[in-house]
Amino acid sequence: MLDRFTGMQVFAKVVAQGSFSGAARSLGLSQTMITKHITALESRLGISLFHRSTRRLSLTEPGRLFFIRSQKILTDLEEMEQEVSAENQEPRGLLRLNAPVSFAIRHVGPILPEFSRRHPLVTVELGLDDRRIDPITEGWDLTLRIGRMPSSALRSRRLAQVDFVVCAAPSYLAECGTPRSVADLPKHRCLGYTLGDEISSARWSFGPNGERTVPVSGPMHANNGDILREAAVAGQGIIYQPIFILSDELKSGRLVPLPLDVPVMTGPELHAVYAPTPHVPLKIRAMIDFLVERYGPVPPWTI
Repeated sequence: MLDRFTGMQVFAKVVAQGSFSGAARSLGLSQTMITKHITALESRLGISLFHRSTRRLSLTEPGRLFFIRSQKILTDLEEMEQEVSAENQEPRGLLRLNAPVSFAIRHVGPILPEFSRRHPLVTVELGLDDRRIDPITEGWDLTLRIGRMPSSALRSRRLAQVDFVVCAAPSYLAECGTPRSVADLPKHRCLGYTLGDEISSARWSFGPNGERTVPVSGPMHANNGDILREAAVAGQGIIYQPIFILSDELKSGRLVPLPLDVPVMTGPELHAVYAPTPHVPLKIRAMIDFLVERYGPVPPWTI
């Protein structure tokens, strides 16, 4: 009979790697042995842990619940070992961190060397993705999210405020004029972010709670803020984006804030999101504390 605890470790690694083959490489086991452990788990539990297809491996709902509970057991063991071993009184191990693309390039990647100097036993794997990540089902220890946090079982820590600005290049304003009110925006070329909700490629919301909405259109839409910033600097249109993407251009004058009659929306918050375990691993706590220190009380992207 295969060891139950090892089976949980194998299962957690399959979830983290997203495949049996990836788990096999990570654990130094054969793919056949990985399959045997998962099959034994499923037989003992009487459930299917994964939806299997030729293209994708994903957790079933019972598999997701089992992952949450098994993570608690594995985390408790790690915490216990850290508590009883003097050698493990500092963060260690692989930390898988996921963050939005533009934000990660500007404000995560540049500070990771300092984190590594402070915590040399932690290896950081940084993933860049603008879509909403589920750290449980996708195997990330920690994810950074910008926006309102929906109610969920996930735990989160507020890190900073992320304010927005509407702006354009001087060349665009010289050619097309400067809008003075949000009602003027439908007459202008507006560069839309396709992954947004309140600020999308088809409508922009204004006011503290987004109560004023105007339709917008323009020659270009993109799912990445850096691309839209470059288009705006080139005079292609007006942009409505987080200040952290535009701060250098605003300081240099390559982009100019627009004096509209309705203020932009109250900026969303940046959160660190992680799985709901009773004992947060030291490596995760260390990263969260580090980000709180680096991003507050005044975020580095503030103008």
